[in-house]
Amino acid sequence: MAVMDFFGCALLAFGPPLAMFTFTVSVEPIRIIILIASAFFWLISLLLSSILWYAVVPLHKHLAFGLVFSVLFQEGFRFLLYCVLRKAEKGLEKVTTAHVANSRHIFAYVCGLGYGFMSGAFALVNVLADSVGPGTMGLRQGHEYFFMLSAATTLCFILLHTFWGIVFFSALDRKNWGQLVWVICSHLFVSCITLLNKLDISGASLLVAYTVLTITAILAFRVAGGSVKNIPMCFSRR
Repeated sequence: MAVMDFFGCALLAFGPPLAMFTFTVSVEPIRIIILIASAFFWLISLLLSSILWYAVVPLHKHLAFGLVFSVLFQEGFRFLLYCVLRKAEKGLEKVTTAHVANSRHIFAYVCGLGYGFMSGAFALVNVLADSVGPGTMGLRQGHEYFFMLSAATTLCFILLHTFWGIVFFSALDRKNWGQLVWVICSHLFVSCITLLNKLDISGASLLVAYTVLTITAILAFRVAGGSVKNIPMCFSRR
């Protein structure tokens, strides 16, 4: 049963992102390179937030302190990644098959997916290791749906980072500060709402997180040039 939990939670959290990677990123080597670079930027932001958390000794017991600064570091390095890509985009456009007008949105999508993959891996790897056994939660303490809710939360954050990347890059290109504020504030809000899980209301916090995901997905779809008319094209064979 523990092994089934492991594979079930792993596929729930990483199944859709792996499908996205297979069909949209792995088709071009340059996209794989960009995804790895974005994951590296996320790792640096995690390193800096960890250093800050260890340096401020009096606040070690306050998880919210480290969480807020971790989000700010992530968004700061997302901005640095944007600057790097904009400096190199002329060279990148020469080695990609995407149309020049769409390449910026594609690169933003790949960067967001790389951010999401790395954050999801760090969020769920220990949970998956515990799910293998020996034993599971829910008998005397802990919630019996802990592993499933953790996997669903991880999937939510991976998709959120993907859509945040699209909106963030587009907002900087168009100087739309409202969308930029939405990315940062929604990232802070969804991250902080997970602190309520210790009160055993993880289902409610997950519902709020997926609501934010839906709004961000619609916003990302619109800024990328999507419309209701071209939705059927996503399901047609080319």
